[in-house]
Amino acid sequence: MNSTESKEKLIGDFKVVIADAEALLQATASEAGEKFSATRVQLEKKLAEAKSKLLEAEGILLDKGKEAAKVADNYVKDNPWKAVGVAASIGLVIGMLIGRR
Repeated sequence: MNSTESKEKLIGDFKVVIADAEALLQATASEAGEKFSATRVQLEKKLAEAKSKLLEAEGILLDKGKEAAKVADNYVKDNPWKAVGVAASIGLVIGMLIGRR
């Protein structure tokens, strides 16, 4: 076999490989597409559920935060000097920790 025949055979073999690859892609495209579509629908449902739960949790945390703020506000109004003492103590501790660096 001379070099021209070898090149032609190699080109022919590549054409067969390419044709087989294209056929394989076409055969699996519909299956992969259907599986992807089903997975995409499931993912969208799960994402919608997660967003709903996140909004619900956010609402609960917001309500609890408002409640805690009201309790703290009432405590400070009822005990202003205790609140000042606690704030000063916390400030002192933070200052000492920063000063150590």
